[in-house]
Amino acid sequence: MPPELNLNKNSTPHAVLNRYFGYNAFRENQEAIIRQLLTGDDAFVLMPTGSGKSICYQIPAILRPGVAVIISPLIALMQDQVEALRQNGVRAELLNSSLEREAAQGVYRKVRRGAADLLYVAPERLLMPGFQDFLQQVPLALFAIDEAHCVSQWGHDFRPEYLQITDVTRNFPGVPRVALTATADAVTRRDILQKLDLQHAAHFISSFDRPNIHYRIVLKKSGNKQLRDFIRKEHPRDAGIVYVRTRKRCDQIAAWLQEQDIPGLAYHAGLDGPTRQRRQRRFLVEEQVVMVATIAFGMGIDKPDVRFVAHLDLPASMEAYYQETGRAGRDGRPADAWMAYSLADVMAMRKVLDRSEGGEDFKRIRQRKLEALLGFCETTACRREVLLGYLGERYQAPCNHCDTCLKAVEEWDGTIAAQKALSCVYRTGQRFGAAHLTDVLVGNANQRVVRLGHDRLKTFGVGAELSVDQWRSVFRQLLAGGLLNVNMAEIAGFRLTEKSWPVLRGDTPVQLRKDPQPVKSGKTARTAGPIENETLSAVEMELFEALRHLRLDTARELGVPPYVVFHDRTLREMAQCKPCSRSDLLQITGIGELKADKHGQAFLAAIADFNVRAPAKDPGAGK
Repeated sequence: MPPELNLNKNSTPHAVLNRYFGYNAFRENQEAIIRQLLTGDDAFVLMPTGSGKSICYQIPAILRPGVAVIISPLIALMQDQVEALRQNGVRAELLNSSLEREAAQGVYRKVRRGAADLLYVAPERLLMPGFQDFLQQVPLALFAIDEAHCVSQWGHDFRPEYLQITDVTRNFPGVPRVALTATADAVTRRDILQKLDLQHAAHFISSFDRPNIHYRIVLKKSGNKQLRDFIRKEHPRDAGIVYVRTRKRCDQIAAWLQEQDIPGLAYHAGLDGPTRQRRQRRFLVEEQVVMVATIAFGMGIDKPDVRFVAHLDLPASMEAYYQETGRAGRDGRPADAWMAYSLADVMAMRKVLDRSEGGEDFKRIRQRKLEALLGFCETTACRREVLLGYLGERYQAPCNHCDTCLKAVEEWDGTIAAQKALSCVYRTGQRFGAAHLTDVLVGNANQRVVRLGHDRLKTFGVGAELSVDQWRSVFRQLLAGGLLNVNMAEIAGFRLTEKSWPVLRGDTPVQLRKDPQPVKSGKTARTAGPIENETLSAVEMELFEALRHLRLDTARELGVPPYVVFHDRTLREMAQCKPCSRSDLLQITGIGELKADKHGQAFLAAIADFNVRAPAKDPGAGK
């Protein structure tokens, strides 16, 4: 049975926020969600990555009597959150398959005697009859279902075990439940609410906008070299994530980056568990590692200083793209979402869709999701406006912080070119790819064209006004727009679709985009975006680097990632404010009472020592 609400005396949500987490104010919707749970009512929370979803259940877990059960899909995610909570002085435990039997029994004993406020478990653990019996014996504060999109088959990371969570939670009718996710379109939201029996829960939906992220998509010419140049020119000493589609490609690109003196690591489900854990640990603990990964990596990664997320292959959907790019810039500082995109990528995604199993509704929704993703890649509009619009949020363009805003993309009337291309597909038998079709259109009478008799077709040479690259762009955009599809009987063959015929008849005009010319050298020009772009003076930067070294040493001694000690934002604020006492430290964002007690003296001493050694005149002083 749920316990009676009996909040810790003299405690309020604001007091807990300040004491344990070191913040003076809540972000959008956080306080309302917390109060919803404190009154024992259910909530559905949709908030972007880095916006503070975890605090929404962590504070009620501290304030409500009993233990909060947090259902989390990944062991690494649990471990990171529990480590961070413990560093803040919060009584948090976890139960998963990585624990030895005696350690697990110790966790059970702590929960029984009321020595834990939060208990993180995997859905598989929740479904065990023995664990459910255990829950009947202890007072429960709440159930939090993290990464709730895993319950939906329409989501980008479906987990069958999530479908059975409601079978457990319904046995505790008085215990409030909260489902949280960073990404879900309207279809996925409805699925979450139905599958988790949260139709009557209060909805809290925050803005999806991540104003610090700069969105950019480039045409893929030589993907590996483009990635290398992007990292070298813009993020030479930064942590980042590179997403690819296959395990083999993941291994190859990580090895190639290492050959280029870029510290790349591969991460995918084909690696054994200890190897994955070691590599994830390196990524979390070190500050300049580039993780090359499949979608097996990243969910719930709390590393705040990931400065870029790159895609060398198309993501699975717009939701996946938003979720994956959202792992950059969790600290609110400038970050890049960079993607290289080509005709081959579009064809690969079309093939995946054609091969997918499931009913007509499933295929129809998958088709819609693919068209939305390809439309985003080909848009001439503000990328932020298109991305947020897909997620159901209106955005007033331009953002001036994406490639299409910073350099407008031109359009041209591609109706005649589209008719020529579609006619060529039809007249060659709907079984050839872009290279051969382009040879026919530009009048290239090579051996294959002549042997097949395609030099005698009406479409031979009718497209000489466009270059080979321009025709490849036409075919890519026709394929992306659903005017062509991939012929599964051929390796790279195109076939017409229902949308092709109105264009061929002249009933439907076609607008195409002019592919932007790649930047050949130098860093891509862009604005800082509508975010707080604090700059440190030379002296402040020197102190910041000294504090980073101290943080790294402290983290190594504790065996935790550096950001668990203090975020970069906290160190920057220290470098600017130069606190002299514990009370000064408590005014710095991200420093609660326990961290001030544990680490404050060492950092205050480092600041005092720096002030003695620093130049008498700080050009940045008084800003």
